[in-house]
Amino acid sequence: MEFVTIRDLRLKPGDVWGRLRQQRELILTSNGRPVAVIVGVEEGDLEETVAALRRARVQAAVARLRRAAAANGTSKASAAEIEAEIAQTRRERRAAPAATAGE
Repeated sequence: MEFVTIRDLRLKPGDVWGRLRQQRELILTSNGRPVAVIVGVEEGDLEETVAALRRARVQAAVARLRRAAAANGTSKASAAEIEAEIAQTRRERRAAPAATAGE
């Protein structure tokens, strides 16, 4: 995994594109922190590459949700408890616009 700064991208774009051709992906950083992944694509593979990146983002989000559920104990909730929580949230959402309409 190779890193490139926003400053390098701005000041030396040719060098960055050369590195991207070699590495196929670079991590873009700002103030030493990762902010983006630059992924090289071939013209004919653009749609497939974007779809794969979206799938990867969804999988990462699901993994984060599972870790959070395990950490706070909600991963052990029964189907009935989950349905009750969903129903309660829906009731609260339906009631919220009515409560704020008079303000």
